[in-house]
Amino acid sequence: MEPNVRETRLLNDLPWVRSVGRLEMTVATEGWKFPAPPVELTPPPPRIATEPPAGRHEIKLPQLPDKDQPPKKPIRAKPTVDTVVFKDRLLCLLQPPLDGLFDGRQLEVPFPPFPYQLEGIAFLMPRHAALLADEMGLGKTAQIILSLRLLFHQGVIRRGLIVCPKPLVFNWARELKSWAPDLPFETIEGDPERRRTAWFTSNCPLKIVNYETLTRDSDHSSDPRVAFDVVVLDEAQRIKNRDSKTAQVVRAIPRARSWAISGTPIENHPDDLVNIFAFVDPERIPPDTPPKRLQQLTSDCILRRTKDLVQSDMPPKIIKDLEIDLSPAQRAAYTLAEKEGVIHLNELGDTLTVQHVFQLVMRLKQICNFDPRTGESAKMEQLLSDMEEVAESGQKAIIFSQWVEPLHAIAKQLKRFNPLEYHGKIPQPERTPILDKFKKDPDAHVLLMSYGTGSVGLNLQFTNYVFLFDRWWNPAIEDQAINRAHRIGQKSTVTVTRFLSRETIEQRIATVLDAKRKVFNDLLANAEKPATMGLSEDEIFGLFDIRNRPKRAA
Repeated sequence: MEPNVRETRLLNDLPWVRSVGRLEMTVATEGWKFPAPPVELTPPPPRIATEPPAGRHEIKLPQLPDKDQPPKKPIRAKPTVDTVVFKDRLLCLLQPPLDGLFDGRQLEVPFPPFPYQLEGIAFLMPRHAALLADEMGLGKTAQIILSLRLLFHQGVIRRGLIVCPKPLVFNWARELKSWAPDLPFETIEGDPERRRTAWFTSNCPLKIVNYETLTRDSDHSSDPRVAFDVVVLDEAQRIKNRDSKTAQVVRAIPRARSWAISGTPIENHPDDLVNIFAFVDPERIPPDTPPKRLQQLTSDCILRRTKDLVQSDMPPKIIKDLEIDLSPAQRAAYTLAEKEGVIHLNELGDTLTVQHVFQLVMRLKQICNFDPRTGESAKMEQLLSDMEEVAESGQKAIIFSQWVEPLHAIAKQLKRFNPLEYHGKIPQPERTPILDKFKKDPDAHVLLMSYGTGSVGLNLQFTNYVFLFDRWWNPAIEDQAINRAHRIGQKSTVTVTRFLSRETIEQRIATVLDAKRKVFNDLLANAEKPATMGLSEDEIFGLFDIRNRPKRAA
């Protein structure tokens, strides 16, 4: 390997000293090469010496390290306890510290990774089975990309596949161009013949495919001829249903390494994690394993950090629960709807089902947003007041609702703030321009989003205010929505306001959500693991005073 020649300038203008060193990470791979670094950098022309002006001068010297503070230990990838192949162990031991690889001299990056991200890379690189479960907003995508980039450079892997939800394909492409500009990739899309070419003929080392296309191309993706060295599964909770077609197709992909990404690996039940591990490491969790043993069995393969652990790298997040009294018209409509609804549920007797209860819950939640007859909304009055302050300070806000109809109503009321809408009814090609306009237009102060489209994979860290106009059933989805703004790159405090209608079904649901969030946190720590995280039928029926519940719910 030819030495890489660089030139280093001393503190004074002259002389120049040439240093010769080897770039450890340059490796030719199957059919393509990474661009070679420049052999020699041309020195800039010497500056013309000028006489310093008369008078006193201050010279700022670099700050010396504190002698009482121990030097930082370099971050390295270490072999796992089950790494038995000598070559794999030697590769880890001979690697240079990760800190020095991303300082701009060896590998180009938009900015140096944070220390905890380097630790994530060190965790991923030696592992054939890994679940990166960092909280939303901590830069999981960047950690995965940099890990792949290093493994490609070392020649450890030659073929990789990234599987992600359809809305995130563009996000992955953008992040790859940013964090791995020297790593060629392609998207598997288009007509059947074009997709077949991408699966079997293309020599591109890294491919991106969405879950829907992967399911359609299951005959191709399971073919041994397309075996991958690594498969990365983004939003891995998509395979929490073990028997779904998507989960079966994902597990059938021939691969050497299985990496999964999910900030919410357990959305409702510990089985969610078990089913993700059916892809990550099928042999790790035996059948009928009690939930309390999951942490012990999977701890070596899971890396999870929360924002409170890396607070020094991120600004704080302030969450406010704002209890609001319904307007008189809303209260009258709510009281009547709940009274009539409970009477109807009790009249159903043995034919009563959970769906009947859900219908009443949804009806009441919609009244909490807007009165169906007059359109009055106590939440809307509060939101208008808050948005006045947001716009006055030149800031931006995101407003979430679980329905599209309230977003339309909110947009009309907030017209002077130039609202933009982003939800499932917006065609896919129009979504990226909407986000670009929200980011670049100083007069676009508010983005109205549905939980379904706005809770996953979007980077909106230039936004300082988040409003939850109504609450979602699952706290994990709420957290994902909030973390569109509170994530790496955010430079200011993020203020989250959760609207809650006083003395309504919203307060009852909030109590269940808070308990559910606590269970989620406990299961990923060392606390005793509960048997279920979802809303049980008992809890659902318990939202109302129902005299005769079905036996299965008792």
